[in-house]
Amino acid sequence: MGKRAAVLCGAAVVLAGAFTAVPAQASAPGLATTATPAAEPTWKSCATKKHPTLQCASLKVPLDHRRPRGEKITLALSRVPHTARTYQGPLLVNPGGPGGSGRALAGFVASALPAKVAAQYDVIGFDPRGVGASEPALDCGPDHFAPVRPDSLPATPALEKANLARATSFAAACAEKHAHVLPHIGTAAAVHDMDAIRRALGARKINYFGYSYGTYLGAVYARFFPERVRRLVLDSVVDPTDVWYEANLNQDVAFNDRHRAFLAWVARYDGTYGLGTDPEQVEAAWYAMRAALAKNPAGGTVGASELEDTFIPGGYYNGYWPVLAEAFAAYAHHKDPEPLVEAYEDIGAVDPSGDNGYSVYTSVQCRDAGWPRDWQQWREDHWAVHAKAPFMTWNNAWYNAPCAFWPADALRPVNVANGELPPVLLFQATGDAATPYEGAVTMHRLLARSSLVVEEGGGNHGITLSGNACLDEHLAAYLTDGTVPRGYGRADAVCEALPDPKPVAATAKAASSSHGSALHGLLGFRR
Repeated sequence: MGKRAAVLCGAAVVLAGAFTAVPAQASAPGLATTATPAAEPTWKSCATKKHPTLQCASLKVPLDHRRPRGEKITLALSRVPHTARTYQGPLLVNPGGPGGSGRALAGFVASALPAKVAAQYDVIGFDPRGVGASEPALDCGPDHFAPVRPDSLPATPALEKANLARATSFAAACAEKHAHVLPHIGTAAAVHDMDAIRRALGARKINYFGYSYGTYLGAVYARFFPERVRRLVLDSVVDPTDVWYEANLNQDVAFNDRHRAFLAWVARYDGTYGLGTDPEQVEAAWYAMRAALAKNPAGGTVGASELEDTFIPGGYYNGYWPVLAEAFAAYAHHKDPEPLVEAYEDIGAVDPSGDNGYSVYTSVQCRDAGWPRDWQQWREDHWAVHAKAPFMTWNNAWYNAPCAFWPADALRPVNVANGELPPVLLFQATGDAATPYEGAVTMHRLLARSSLVVEEGGGNHGITLSGNACLDEHLAAYLTDGTVPRGYGRADAVCEALPDPKPVAATAKAASSSHGSALHGLLGFRR
């Protein structure tokens, strides 16, 4: 990846609250452009202590949007209704993934936005098709991530064979259990579901706020339905030009950089963790721990692959760093497995509620775009990346490997370039590993009237509503009256990143209670 150019801050520009756009004829490949009316949802209270006004409903949509009167599936919805006299319409929210459950995000967004802003919107969460409470919910293999898995690093033919067997069996299980549904899972189908939600809500246009993969979902919706977009917020932006095989290879390099940032942080606090003052020394200790766990998993649970699972979330959110450092130090100094096992269970376990999220992740990614079907290409590409970025390259390879054997044909990626939208607001941290910075620059270029707000020096994924007042002021201004910053160069505004955490006597439970971690607990896993 190339060096990032300097970014410049610009003055804010106030734009009209009601936008118009020329209708476009773009539609998803093979999908109908006309749609039948959707029935209005019946909302019922599903209040919680944190979100006492939360409501839930369901909506029937076509399994195949080319056959709008055919078989139906069910989407699960949530809503925090507006309370202000000024009503700006529905604000659909999505946490990414793909495969992230969006219903809980509605309550979070409604409570995290300034009250006077949230009060002007119906904040709408939804579980995309196949996800969570939507029906049918995909579940290809509930024990796919059960510990202890084979070492992700295929250093021997036997290890490569074992990992390949897991990938091929998962793809085969999806084909056996969900053959009827798989051809209708993907971003293109999901955006037509979103438009069905819009129609059911009786809204001429929607507002949309998406994180991570949700940025791609929002951009694709805007490509198909530009005349239906009122406001569009994209936080931690997917590069829409390299979905999805190349995106994952780029992600491997970025996560390796972020992991090294964590190890350098540990070295800065050698007085607390005692793992050395030289980041390279700390890195050597981490890989020594990995080698030991490959032979003797901690607590019979955390082997080499599970160790990677545990530390990958630290690449998404630095609030986990104190917990991870404590577990690292306890094992390195005393061979104490308990903190490591606890960190794995609280932070690293993939989709602890079941295999649903991963089943949808693979179903969307494998369907959205073509993947190499020749395993030799995967082998060559991933060993080449591993040579410079060993932290999670092979872990990520096996996470995506079912796409090499996927039973449904792939679609062509969507060109999201769009000159028909109202102003769009993008947010991006310069050191984000899950969606590297260059992707936001690309999206900014492709969306003609977009503005990019950069968190300079930040490395977290999902940066608004996480405690950075500068970012949140831009978000609130945009949602209030359409104000966006306008500057020069790659970015329109720059916010300084929040400082990295300091060592504390933390537990995974304590870390998860912070406001920023509350958001990260809701975001989809790999994007």
